[in-house]
Amino acid sequence: MKAPDLSNPSHENELNENLEEKNKVTDSHETENSNEEKATTSETENEDVIAEEKKENVSETEEEKTNEKESELQKEPDYTLMEKSELKNRLSLLLENESLSAVKEKVEAIQFNFYKKHKEEIEAAKKKFIAEGGPEEEFDFGTDELEVQVREMLQKFKDKKTEQSRNIEQEKEENLKKKYQIIEDIKELVNRKEAFDKTFHEFRELQKKWHEIGMVPQQALKNLWDNYHHHVENFYDYIKINKELRDLDLKKNMASKIKLCEEAEKLLDETSVVKAFNTLQKYHEQWREIGPVPRDEKENLWTRFKAATTIINRKHQEYYEGLKSEQKNNLEKKTVLCEKAEEIANREIGSHKEWNTSSKEIIDLQKEWRTIGFAPKKDNNRIYQRFRAACDLYFDKKRDFYMALKEKLNVNLEKKKELCAIAESLQDSQDWKETTDKLIAIQKEWKTVGPVPRKVSEELWVRFRAACDKFFNNKSEHFDNADAGQVENLKLKEALIQKVQTYELVEDNEKNLNALRQFQKEWSQIGHVPYKKKDKVQEAFRKSINSLYDRMNMDSDNKEVQKFKSKIDNFLTMNNSEDKIIIERNKIVNKIRQLESDIALWENNVGFFSSSKNSSVVSEIEEKIERGKQNLAILNEKLKIIDGLVS
Repeated sequence: MKAPDLSNPSHENELNENLEEKNKVTDSHETENSNEEKATTSETENEDVIAEEKKENVSETEEEKTNEKESELQKEPDYTLMEKSELKNRLSLLLENESLSAVKEKVEAIQFNFYKKHKEEIEAAKKKFIAEGGPEEEFDFGTDELEVQVREMLQKFKDKKTEQSRNIEQEKEENLKKKYQIIEDIKELVNRKEAFDKTFHEFRELQKKWHEIGMVPQQALKNLWDNYHHHVENFYDYIKINKELRDLDLKKNMASKIKLCEEAEKLLDETSVVKAFNTLQKYHEQWREIGPVPRDEKENLWTRFKAATTIINRKHQEYYEGLKSEQKNNLEKKTVLCEKAEEIANREIGSHKEWNTSSKEIIDLQKEWRTIGFAPKKDNNRIYQRFRAACDLYFDKKRDFYMALKEKLNVNLEKKKELCAIAESLQDSQDWKETTDKLIAIQKEWKTVGPVPRKVSEELWVRFRAACDKFFNNKSEHFDNADAGQVENLKLKEALIQKVQTYELVEDNEKNLNALRQFQKEWSQIGHVPYKKKDKVQEAFRKSINSLYDRMNMDSDNKEVQKFKSKIDNFLTMNNSEDKIIIERNKIVNKIRQLESDIALWENNVGFFSSSKNSSVVSEIEEKIERGKQNLAILNEKLKIIDGLVS
């Protein structure tokens, strides 16, 4: 088809008809685009819908970016639990296999955790260097190969980002030049004097090239489109396209827009609100580029397309309003957890039991934190850093506490080792008086020294007690053999035993106790007996006295205490009474420690078996606990008797 010959008067009517029809089409096209913009604007306040200029440069909405980024982060491991080498390997893997935009926040998280751990290593090394006597100003951590590798990777990542940004901007400028060149080429079509179908084909090819060219600088977008539409309209005006071809073009546009209406309506069944909204934005961009449709179908088509747009926009708006509400609630929940963590972190904790309890509280808070979703984007990182700071403060204080406790236990251990060495150096001494005073002094000092590491506590105590017992046993044996009248004393004690055995108890227990005390006094006034007979005669007297106690009308606990008091009274009459009393006291203290440990274990077992259906096991343990507490009370009464003499 050739363009009309404007020099021939016979074509004047055809020219006027084409011009009139083109003006109508142009008006229709402009009105339709205007209506589209107004309708889209009225449906939602979302800037991604109402700003056509931004659509040229945005391939996805900010909301989609946020959700994709958050979803990706949730798949990531917990960087706070990874070692430096693992963080380095993870960084290398991300930089090799993912795009720069996808790993930005992951890289920042890895960088933060890596250098946090790196700083802790330096501080620990410095502290150790100073503790070992090194001057602080001479401390040099040296070169960390892992840190060097991470620093190099981070620098390469930064360089790539810079280069990428520079390339994108350069590409946009090149695209802008290409599009302006297309506008110039469209302007040149007006001056062609060739067949119309060839000119129109070239025009279509230029339009295709226009849409294939990528993004341009944002600030140039509006002016670019205004120029493009102006010269496209000029081209239509110049070529005065005939009505049949124009109608064919309008019908083709109508078919394309009907297809877009159908696709938009399908989006109403899309389960992902975000995906439906983002896809709709692409459909609006295609709708704008398709061009005009027949005037009588224009309004119906736009109403149909707008109806689907309205519903999707409303769902999108409701979704993000709900998401914002949920994120606000999440922020409130996380704020409460921060306050709880800060309260625990600022407690004054001074015992192992309290640290165990508070550690469980902190761990429970961390577990609960992981069950709560994201806070609003502007608050999410801030609230996490607040919670992380409280947890770090708590665990730093806990570490400091146990480091100080360990140092204190080690100091006490060295002190008790020294006391053991002193006691062992004195255990074979025969300077009875001076050595006795020394051993009594170091026994008192032993009591003032605090606890030592549990794994060596019992071993150390046995070692110390063995050295003391050896000296006092040697001393007792020495004095037991020293009296020349031991044989005569033996006869007197045997006679006293006979007297005790024939004693008849009366109803008044006080009189009986006085009699027993008198027997004890008489026994103590008699001197030493031969060493070989000592234990036998002592045992006979003890049995005789205990027999009388057993036959007296008293409760068993009272009898036990009275027997012990009698035994101590007997010690007081001996030359080395103080030594024997000390040995006896050490035995009682050791029994009390063991019994307290046993009772604690039994009580723990009761708690463990409390949910068991085997009630007989629980009853047996409870009986053990009751007997243990009774025996513990008797031992404490005995200890009071000895301590009353010492004080």
